[in-house]
Amino acid sequence: MGIRIGILGCGRIGQVHALSIARVSEAKLVAVGDANPAAAGACARRFGAEVREPSAILASKDIDAVVIAASTPTHCDMIHAATAEAKAIFCEKPIDLSSDRVRRCIEAIDRAGIPFMTAFNQRFDPHFGALRQRVAAGDIGDVETVSITSRDPSPPPADYVKGSGGLYRDMMIHDLDMARFILGEEPVQVFAVGSNLIDPAIKGAGDVDTAAVILTTASGKICQITNSRRATYGYDKRLEVHGSKGMLRVSNIPENMVERATSAGFESAVAQAFFLERFEAAYLAEMRHFVEAVSSGRKPQPDAQDGLRAQLIADAATQSWREGRPIKIED
Repeated sequence: MGIRIGILGCGRIGQVHALSIARVSEAKLVAVGDANPAAAGACARRFGAEVREPSAILASKDIDAVVIAASTPTHCDMIHAATAEAKAIFCEKPIDLSSDRVRRCIEAIDRAGIPFMTAFNQRFDPHFGALRQRVAAGDIGDVETVSITSRDPSPPPADYVKGSGGLYRDMMIHDLDMARFILGEEPVQVFAVGSNLIDPAIKGAGDVDTAAVILTTASGKICQITNSRRATYGYDKRLEVHGSKGMLRVSNIPENMVERATSAGFESAVAQAFFLERFEAAYLAEMRHFVEAVSSGRKPQPDAQDGLRAQLIADAATQSWREGRPIKIED
């Protein structure tokens, strides 16, 4: 039967994880729960699972692990409840919008001695993974600069923005984790800028829709990250690493590889529509990693400390944007 899993939260990302579980032979989706009964019912019918109250899933003896994919404000309480039941936890980012609450979650996880994985799926993208392996192998010598571009095809609703923690904690946090993953050492300072160029409603919600940060490490390595809530040509996700012996780059993945050439020039397909398409393989790979780690007794990665580190950088970036100055990143 393998690892028996329950999903807490049946929205878009919860269904992505349900599909991944269905594709991992060593796992079984037992039950799903959501504050919206209709969402839970639709997910259960699609994947052949039971509908249970989230509290019942957390207490169920026939469930070994939970996937926390509900709204961010619920994560902390769900983590504490799952640790009390000694269940392995796969948690969507962020663990919580408060770094202090994240630390308390980590204390509970450590006391319980349970596996915990923070869902930074982009680490499991085969293209980014191959780049990171080549960086670690010394293909381009010593890393000097990292450049990350992330642009969504369209902005989220203002109501979503209000509860998201802001662009740096909601959208850029994936890039901040990727920066740590690639740089090989911790950023110690961040300088952030942000603007409202796309949607006035986002400004009204107290957030920015266009942003950039510069991260620096103790040894002087630099990472620049740019984010935008709008890209007219599809989901724009690119990564470049420059080193002492060369450069490695991952470009956008087009919808297809057909290229047309005429006297007017070369024409290719647009970039894939959004992150669900772009990172489909990554979502499956991260869930397979979690299941295999739990099954074998190994510690899954990225863990709760990785979630905390990315959160602390996002906190510092938010402060830097608001105060207009570089901020040292808290330990």
